[in-house]
Amino acid sequence: MSAIADFIHETFVQQFNGWIVLGFVAQAMFTGRFAIQWIASERARKSVVPVAFWTFSLAGGSLLLLYAIHRMDPVFIIGQLTGLFIYARNMVLIRKERKEAAMIPEVPSLPVAGKSDRSFG
Repeated sequence: MSAIADFIHETFVQQFNGWIVLGFVAQAMFTGRFAIQWIASERARKSVVPVAFWTFSLAGGSLLLLYAIHRMDPVFIIGQLTGLFIYARNMVLIRKERKEAAMIPEVPSLPVAGKSDRSFG
């Protein structure tokens, strides 16, 4: 039992510092994206991926990358870099789609000659 207590003390108490706090904040943001996606899907009654999912992915992934660099963990660094590329690419695609949608002018509906808004039956 002493070995477990020693491990917990060393892992969670002795090495606790600002970097550990950053790691926890980053992980909370990264995990929070799943809650955002789940809530959006429940509201829509279908699977959707809101922009906030990609925003949290990018923010959380960036902070986790900083943490991984500080820890000098090559597996974690490569994993986060790969994810960041995907999140950034999705944000670029979303921005492009919104720009294209904004450029399409809305065509007002015009009344048809000889027809009235009233229906006589």
